[in-house]
Amino acid sequence: MASYAQDERRALADLFLAVGPDAPTLCEGWTTRDLAAHIVMRERRPDAAAGIVVGALSGHAERVRRKLADKPYPELVGLVRTAPWWSPVSNPLTDASVNTLEFFIHHEDVRRAAPGWRARELPHDFQKTLWRRARGSARLALRRVRAAVLIQAPGYGETTAGAGGQRVRLIGPPGELALFLSGRQRATRVQVDAPPPVADHLRTARLGI
Repeated sequence: MASYAQDERRALADLFLAVGPDAPTLCEGWTTRDLAAHIVMRERRPDAAAGIVVGALSGHAERVRRKLADKPYPELVGLVRTAPWWSPVSNPLTDASVNTLEFFIHHEDVRRAAPGWRARELPHDFQKTLWRRARGSARLALRRVRAAVLIQAPGYGETTAGAGGQRVRLIGPPGELALFLSGRQRATRVQVDAPPPVADHLRTARLGI
């Protein structure tokens, strides 16, 4: 069975080395070195990783991330490339479910920060996997959007989300929708069917967890 999480991990590590430590990413204010340090912290420092979602711990998380970013860049990328078997988020039991979307998004964070990027042609089974993940995260990602959002991935399915109100549609391939719902709206190829003010809001709102 294909391990898309591992494929995306390897591809991201290769890209990190190819573009170097100072390349831009879609993560505002972060270079590739910063993003690599974030990934290492998330996997190897559970005490700090909680700060990604718990505001009270964010200061500790940022201090740990900056310290990791001081490592020699090839060493830092080596830690990204090799998943620690003991990590809560990347052990053999959790890797596929937790990391497939995570590494796909971060791979695209680097790819799409470069001028002239193009969306990849992803295998059908990979798109199916991304659709399951995107569909599962849609309600949380759009919980603060005051609209009734119909999300359609032609050939894969549809789901609804949003806080209710004006009816709108998001249409695109699963990978593009996953990126849109993670807060990377401006770097996606997603069709937004909505009146201009609502469409503009959806394209600029803070989405994701």
